Amino acid sequence: MRAVIVAAAVAFVVSLFGTPVAIRVFTALKAGQPIRSLGLASNEGKRGTPAMGGVVFIVATLVAYVAGHLALTTLPERQIAQEQPTMTALVLLGLFVLCGAVGFIDDFIKVRRRNSDGLSAKGKLLGQTIIGIGIGITALYLASSNGQTVASEHISFIRDISWLNVGKIGSVMVFVFVITAMSNGVNLTDGLDGLATGASTLVLGAYALIGYWQYRHWCADDTYARANDYCYQVRDPLEIAMIAAAAAAACVGFLWWNTSPARIFMGDVGALGLGALIGGLAVATRTTLLSIVIGGLFFIITVTWVIQIVSFRTTGKRVFRMVPLHHHFELAGWSEVNIVIRFWMVAGVCVVAGLGLFYSDFLAAVG
Repeated sequence: MRAVIVAAAVAFVVSLFGTPVAIRVFTALKAGQPIRSLGLASNEGKRGTPAMGGVVFIVATLVAYVAGHLALTTLPERQIAQEQPTMTALVLLGLFVLCGAVGFIDDFIKVRRRNSDGLSAKGKLLGQTIIGIGIGITALYLASSNGQTVASEHISFIRDISWLNVGKIGSVMVFVFVITAMSNGVNLTDGLDGLATGASTLVLGAYALIGYWQYRHWCADDTYARANDYCYQVRDPLEIAMIAAAAAAACVGFLWWNTSPARIFMGDVGALGLGALIGGLAVATRTTLLSIVIGGLFFIITVTWVIQIVSFRTTGKRVFRMVPLHHHFELAGWSEVNIVIRFWMVAGVCVVAGLGLFYSDFLAAVG
């Protein structure tokens, strides 16, 4: 637990004090966010606000991960098994950084061209797919000394579903889908000050709890496994908890400056990076289907966006005034702050429901 707390504390401090530095740097570089004219009240006064703020919490998470490992050197022998960086960390942080890099390219093009047209949708999807395939193969084919891999050949809910074996190739395809779906879900949510940051903080916090719970009930822990029939077949759960906690805390530090009125935006570098990390956490903790509940706000916003697109292209009619969904409520007369707070509440309810399902499975097994 000490390593997790240290990582979270360092991430929060680096992000909280690093963000104003980034604001000054991006302002000096004239890296302001181009704003499309959509007739939305939330867009007023935002033109020129520094973008690409996601760089801050990505760097903060990386620094915090190193600090967390330094803290591990003072822990008991049972915990030092994860003192060295692991394949799980490579997968999760690789997703965070590389998908963030795709978003950075998109943000850079927008700033350079001084308009809201960055990478094409196909270009971003191609980048996400290539990264997903590469890291998915790493997660599926590189096993630890005990044969454990970061990802599984089974579809998972709260743990692997034994009869849903899709094989290695199928699992890589599922991995790519989860990463692209979650990263685009967070990206769609990132439209109002603090909305995606706050929602991501809640989801990442949930995965920090799940990772640490799995660590305390880990099949690889001989002391625990010998005395209990119920344990979690995951790889490096302490790493999972540490990275999730660090990313959540980094988002909290960033949120101080990103909440309304935002002084900086996370940009696609932040949204795509966060979504990919959350998708990776879902795969690593064997909670792929449960992530639909935990990340329920992202799921709702994505589904309503798909409904709008399909309806308009097939019937010429719109189901919502505008998508993503938060803009629908803006046009309905809700204020930006009201929308953000209420959507945070929805995200919180989804997180609580997801954690409840996760814990109820444990109670059912040990009861």
